[in-house]
Amino acid sequence: MRDFTLKSYKSLIVALQEAGYAFQTFEDFIVSPIQGKTVVLRHDVDELAWNALKMAQLEHNRGVRSTYFFRIVKQSNVPEVIRQIVELGHEVGYHYEDLSLTEGDEIKAIALFEKHLAYFREFYPVRSVCMHGSSTSKYDNRQLWKSHQLADYALVGEPYLSVDFNQVFYLTDTGYAWDGGKYAVRDIVETGFELRFHSTQEIVSCIQKGEFPEKALFLAHTLWTDSFFQWNWLHFRELLRNNLKLLAKNNKGVARIYRKLVESYWKS
Repeated sequence: MRDFTLKSYKSLIVALQEAGYAFQTFEDFIVSPIQGKTVVLRHDVDELAWNALKMAQLEHNRGVRSTYFFRIVKQSNVPEVIRQIVELGHEVGYHYEDLSLTEGDEIKAIALFEKHLAYFREFYPVRSVCMHGSSTSKYDNRQLWKSHQLADYALVGEPYLSVDFNQVFYLTDTGYAWDGGKYAVRDIVETGFELRFHSTQEIVSCIQKGEFPEKALFLAHTLWTDSFFQWNWLHFRELLRNNLKLLAKNNKGVARIYRKLVESYWKS
């Protein structure tokens, strides 16, 4: 079976619901966490915004609310999509990358952050943000919070800063696999959980056996699709991208080529 399709995503949601898990947006999970089995579905809309809308519609049809973090780049920032996702009852947050965009200039970065946050608040009363990994940049966007406070911008949380991942199980589909951590640059957390999964079906089976943790935060990007052609293209692209990322870690020449390719894509 093909994985990372809307069909497989639905099977994950259904398994969680049948096992008695409640769903919260990230904001609600931080502000008013509920007791017992709880799941947060987080989506970083790096690109393919229309795929995000399909995921949001699927969730809405299952009575589930989740959180969508949008970037400022045009591949993510599609006003019509953002508006429709808000209308479906989901939370919208800002997927910030301002320190990378300003080449590490903190004064310019925080000013740009405020501008972009204000923009997304035109669609939704944003109270949560999440850093974009900016894997080709030497700047970690989270460094903004070394000298600034989330509360100063009426924000209640940032997933990488506000969650204890020794208490909340974290699963990310980075690298088009649930065990693609070796491809991650900054999508990494410290955790005491030892569970490992490769496929969505493995997660579903664990849930059905009653062996899944009580609290979990899923990161599902917007590469999930039922389109045969898009699915195959994305798998080929991610395979190539993952291998380039691995080579770039130890080869400056490959790192420069990879950085140029990434920059060209986001400017296209």
